[in-house]
Amino acid sequence: MKCIIIAGGYLGFSGTVPDDSSQHPGPDKKAKWQQHLDHLLAAADLIIAADSGAAHLMALNRLPHIIIGDLDSIAPRTLQFFEKKGIDIQSHPIRKNRTDTQLCLTHALDLGADDITFLAATGTRLDHTLANIFMLTQLTDAGVQARILDPHNEICLVKDRLELSGDPGDLLSLIPVSPMVEGVTLQGLAYPLENHTLYLGSSLGISNYFMEKKAVISIRSGILIAARSMD
Repeated sequence: MKCIIIAGGYLGFSGTVPDDSSQHPGPDKKAKWQQHLDHLLAAADLIIAADSGAAHLMALNRLPHIIIGDLDSIAPRTLQFFEKKGIDIQSHPIRKNRTDTQLCLTHALDLGADDITFLAATGTRLDHTLANIFMLTQLTDAGVQARILDPHNEICLVKDRLELSGDPGDLLSLIPVSPMVEGVTLQGLAYPLENHTLYLGSSLGISNYFMEKKAVISIRSGILIAARSMD
């Protein structure tokens, strides 16, 4: 089951965006990104909005299957719009032990989602961005395919083997998040590695780039963040 979870962070052209206008996608990239969003949402079996993430969907003229959260950041008019559309709204207390995005993830897993894409899960709130990235660990442990997408990046975790599609020249950075990552082997990239060890805090894996349409990352032990930059 393909699932989209859309949070309240940076989507690229609506809702919460960074203050620096240089970070906004240009006209051509904006159109391409919106087409990609339309394709992702059309192909999804399940669309879940985390609180104010519903505003992104309203801007995209899409309906979620459910809105989940404490409803502290969604605008009243946005909430009323989806209520009138008959969308299921699952309200939680503001004082809680999980973020709205985590609540959405739990709901998706309960329904059997095995392919999850997070949208608007990055932005100016670095704490939420980091929490969302590390939330991917429980999905890789469970064998669920998962990634975070924004107009500039595709972020995945690697615990065994990962294939990524891209265009020649696309940047790909590999960042250890365990004390060491052993047996790192890279194919399809400008700087290949063979059975290498990367250590936490090392910048060795930053700014590699695609030489082909596909890159293959395999490791023997540890955890890597794989961040593909589309800039």
